[in-house]
Amino acid sequence: MTNTHRILALLAARLAVSLCLLAPPIFGLLLSAPSAHAAPTGTLVFCTEGSPAGFDPGQHTTSTDFDASTNTVYNELVQFRLGTLDPEPALATGWDVSADERAYTFHLRRGVKFQATAWFRPSRDFDADDVLFTFKRMLDPGDPFRKAYPTSFPYFSDLGFDKNIERIDKLDDYTVRFQLKQPDVIFVRNLAMSFASILSAEYAAKLAAEHREADINQLPVGTGPFVFRSYQKDAVIRYDANPDYWRPGDVKLAHLVFSITPDPAVRIQKLAVGECQVSAFPRPADLDTVKRNPGLTVVSGVGFNVGFVAYNTQHAPLDRVEVRRALDMAIDKPAIIQAVFAGNATVATHPMPPAQWSYDKSLKDAPYDPAKAKALLAQAGFPNGFDISLWAMPVQRPYNPNAQLMAQLIQQDWAKIGVHARIVSYEWGEYNRRAKQGGEHDAILYGWSGDNGDPDNWLGTLLGCDAVHGSNLSKWCDRTFNQLVDDARSTSNVDRRTALYQQAQGVFKQQVPFTPIAHSIVFLPVSKRVKGMVFSPLGSHRFDGVWLE
Repeated sequence: MTNTHRILALLAARLAVSLCLLAPPIFGLLLSAPSAHAAPTGTLVFCTEGSPAGFDPGQHTTSTDFDASTNTVYNELVQFRLGTLDPEPALATGWDVSADERAYTFHLRRGVKFQATAWFRPSRDFDADDVLFTFKRMLDPGDPFRKAYPTSFPYFSDLGFDKNIERIDKLDDYTVRFQLKQPDVIFVRNLAMSFASILSAEYAAKLAAEHREADINQLPVGTGPFVFRSYQKDAVIRYDANPDYWRPGDVKLAHLVFSITPDPAVRIQKLAVGECQVSAFPRPADLDTVKRNPGLTVVSGVGFNVGFVAYNTQHAPLDRVEVRRALDMAIDKPAIIQAVFAGNATVATHPMPPAQWSYDKSLKDAPYDPAKAKALLAQAGFPNGFDISLWAMPVQRPYNPNAQLMAQLIQQDWAKIGVHARIVSYEWGEYNRRAKQGGEHDAILYGWSGDNGDPDNWLGTLLGCDAVHGSNLSKWCDRTFNQLVDDARSTSNVDRRTALYQQAQGVFKQQVPFTPIAHSIVFLPVSKRVKGMVFSPLGSHRFDGVWLE
C-alpha cells in the first residue's frame, strides 16, 4: 500500500466515524440482495424531481444530471462503494502513485464492453483510448471533438484539473498515466466523482465523422449497468438492463424508468398508488402521508450537505464585506429550519457539515440581530437599504426541500433592514446555466451534497478561485483563502491539512461570501417492494443491486 493509499484510508475512516456518530442508518442497506446472478426481472419506476440538462456527465454538475447518466449508463475509473465514501476500483483495477504524488498510473480492467444501442454497436472493448478521449477533450481546448461541439466542463475546471494536469499518457492498451504539475493528494477521490465518467472514443469518432457531435450529450453510450433507450423531456427516461455488464450480479432490474415529476405532492401521490416505487426529495409535510401507508417506508439520515444563500461579490454593493455581514445577520435561521424543514435540519454555520473532518467547532455565527444589521448598512452608506435580486431554485434538493418558501422568508427578513429582494426563478437547467456561466444573480439560493468526503470538495469547489466560473456562485476569489486550500491539497500530512482548512474556514467566516443556512436530514420514500436500495451519503440515487419483490 502506497503512502497515498494509507492517507485515503485514514481520511475515509475519519469521515465514516463522524457520519456514523451523527446518523447510523444513513448508509445501511434496506434489505440484503438475492442470489448474485439471477436474471434481471421487473420494472422499477423512479419519480425524479427534474429533467437532466444532458447525459454527458462531464458537462454537468447536479445530482439530477448524474442520476440520469453516471449512476445508470456510465462507470468511472474509480467509484465510491455503495453507501460509503470509500474509493474502490471500477474501470481501473488498481493504481500506483509516484513518490512525489504527481504521477498517477491506472491499470485498466480487461474485457469490459461498451453498450450496444440502436445508434451504436462497439467493435472493441474498453481500453486506454477511451480514457484518453474522456479527459483530453476536457483538457485541450483545441481538441477536434471539443472544437466541433463547443462546450465547457465545469467540474473539471472547478477542481483546477485544466491547470494542473500536465499530460495524460497511454503506456499501453490497459495502462494510463496522469502527470500533474503540482501534487494533489485527493486526485483519486476526485476521479471517483461523476464528472469523470468514461465515454467511448469509438462512439465519439463515429459521431464526429457524421457531424453529430452534440448527440454525445443526448444519446449516451457507456459501460454501466443500464442501457439508455429513450428520453422525452420533462416526461420520462427509459433504460434496460445491460446484458454485458462487467459486474453481472449487480443488474437485477430488467427495466428502469425515470418518471420526471417536478411537483413533490404528485410524486408522493404516484408513490402511494404504485405508479413509482422510489421518490426523490419529499417535502417534510408529506412524510406523514408516506408513514401512514402500509405499503411504503421512509429511510432517513443526517445529510452530508449544506444549503446556503450566496452573494455575488462581483455585484455592488455585495462586493463590500460590511453589506454581506449585514445580510447574514438579518437572516433568522431557526425560523427557516422550522418553516422550511419542519425541524428536520440543523442550523449551519460553516461551508461544510459537522461530519466533515477538519470542521472547526470553535467558529461561531454572528447572532441574528436585525438592528445591528441595519446599523452596519448605514455605516456602509446604505441607511435606506437597496434593491437586489434573490434567486430561488424551482426544484427540491436534498439540502433544501422548498427554496421558494425559504426565499420568501429571507425576503421578509431583509425587508426589516431596508433591503428589498425581488425573487427570481428559472427552469432548473437554465437556473444553473445562468448562475454559473452568466453570473446574473445578486443573491442566490443553492447548496451542496458532498461528492468525495474531502474538505476540498466544499472549500475548493464552492469557494476557490478556479471555480469562479462554475460552482463558486459567490464569484469570490480571496487569495489568502485560495492559497490555504491549495497548500492543503498539496500535502499528505492530515494534521497539516486540517490546520490549513481550519484557517480557511476562519477567512470564510470573516468575509461571508455566502450565508450557510441548514444541514438537512434527508429522506428517501420507497415502496416496501424495493429491495437492495442503498441510501447514499452523496445525495444520489443508484439502482445497481436493486430489485423488486
